[in-house]
Amino acid sequence: MGVLPNSPKTMDACIDSCVKCARACEECFTACLEEADVKARNKCIKTLNDCAEICLQSVQFMARNSSFSKPICNLCADICDACAKECEMFKDDHCQACAQICRECAQACRNMAS
Repeated sequence: MGVLPNSPKTMDACIDSCVKCARACEECFTACLEEADVKARNKCIKTLNDCAEICLQSVQFMARNSSFSKPICNLCADICDACAKECEMFKDDHCQACAQICRECAQACRNMAS
């Protein structure tokens, strides 16, 4: 049996996933700035920043059991998917790993928001 939406386990899983995603995005952001094609990564870099920020905001909303947790988690899922799409365009390991973590976080956020 899966984890029930809005259960403490669902929220804990989402918080853990959001923290992991924020870290991956920050690390990927830093690595992208060092790539030779940094100008081609402009949109990706901006999206990484947005994703890290919304993930950490989602953690804060969930931790205080805000009535806005569901809409924030829905938005987080959308931004995580957008970030994954951007990262998937670049074949280096840090972008590919970040894309996978973003996809996992998007799913955890959708589970939380349902």
